[in-house]
Amino acid sequence: MGCPVIRVENLSKQYRIGAREVRYKTLREALVNLAAAPYRRLRDRGQRATQSDSVWALNDVSFEVQPGDVVGIIGRNGAGKSTLLKVLSRITEPTKGRVEIRGRVGSLLEVGTGFHPELTGRENIFLNGAILGMSRAEIRRKFDEIVAFAEIDRFLDTPVKRYSSGMYIRLAFAVAAHLEPEILLVDEVLAVGDASFQKKCLGKMGGVAREGRTVFFVSHNMGAISNLCQKGIVFEHGKIAFEGTAREAIERYHRTILDCDERRNGLPPHVLYHAPENEAKHDYSVTRIEMLDMDGNPKEVLSTWDDVIFRVSYCCNKEVRTGSVELSFAPVEGGRLLFLATQPDGTLPLVFTKGEHSVDCILERFPLSAGTYMLSSALAIPTVQWLWKGQDLTAMTVAPCDVYGSGYAPKASRSLLAVPHQWRVVSKASEARVP
Repeated sequence: MGCPVIRVENLSKQYRIGAREVRYKTLREALVNLAAAPYRRLRDRGQRATQSDSVWALNDVSFEVQPGDVVGIIGRNGAGKSTLLKVLSRITEPTKGRVEIRGRVGSLLEVGTGFHPELTGRENIFLNGAILGMSRAEIRRKFDEIVAFAEIDRFLDTPVKRYSSGMYIRLAFAVAAHLEPEILLVDEVLAVGDASFQKKCLGKMGGVAREGRTVFFVSHNMGAISNLCQKGIVFEHGKIAFEGTAREAIERYHRTILDCDERRNGLPPHVLYHAPENEAKHDYSVTRIEMLDMDGNPKEVLSTWDDVIFRVSYCCNKEVRTGSVELSFAPVEGGRLLFLATQPDGTLPLVFTKGEHSVDCILERFPLSAGTYMLSSALAIPTVQWLWKGQDLTAMTVAPCDVYGSGYAPKASRSLLAVPHQWRVVSKASEARVP
């Protein structure tokens, strides 16, 4: 084995729940804080944070990445994946442990990272290139290719603070992927883009990998992880639960979710998801998903072609004039099978006001065949951005049912969907004999 491009040793990151990281904009603010530090420590001596006031987003994580490795990072929400990428990108400092990185790092994490909102798209391309250590001549050589990939040439001289989330991501990915970093870190932020752009991004990451550069890819899209990555790391509760091939990592991830679903943590069968009590407070979040019959009573078993209501409860701490509640169902292998939304596909415009709310998704003849599926949910501004996204919240089971009256129950192993249909004879078989 050669010298690793990334070496992580005993890495830990602790966050204080409810606390905000302070960033000082001026030298004066920093000096005032330094002078006040002894008094602040004296004040906090009797108010030290208890274990319940903090959370270890990463806890004693160690691994190595060799040059040219394409590594998929897998895990449920809150497992520590994004925190790891922020530490590797030097956006946040670790609480304990060390990270060694050899090579130029390009990162695409959350919307807005690495761009100055007051500068134009053109100026931000040169700024990011300079941060990566590239000369002006190198950036010019790649400039036209970046603009063509991002497809925002009309807005190139517009300040990026006026860009939509989709435009921001197009330009940010184009810059990160084309300015030739030795290591490319990509979080799930790609999901903001439309389907054609996601496909183009995955193709570009594949090209980067084939050039022998290192790619770190965080995603809940198991199909993309399987196709793009050779190696996989599964995170659970801030720790590495598994490290191996991408296929082995995906299997471990799904097995963990299914095991958690079997335990159910004391939830009644009709409650598919209930937000953990210790989950950090978000401005928007889905708090509960229930399965009901058409009379609004708890429904404990769901079979193919059952009439069913999925009740989604959510909480808002900020107001949004046009919001959307989304549900999606996916096979355990990854991908998306069934997507349901109040807007734009549905016909229920919502105003997200502060407080707790619930909406019902009413389905007649639930179309999934017998099998196990992953349930996800999200709150969004339709076609613009996600406000909250919960991938693979739980595994749910659809029970077999002889919907066609043939003595056979459709199963996911043959077809994931079971739809009403009929066959009829339109002509008699020809009696002519084939010579």
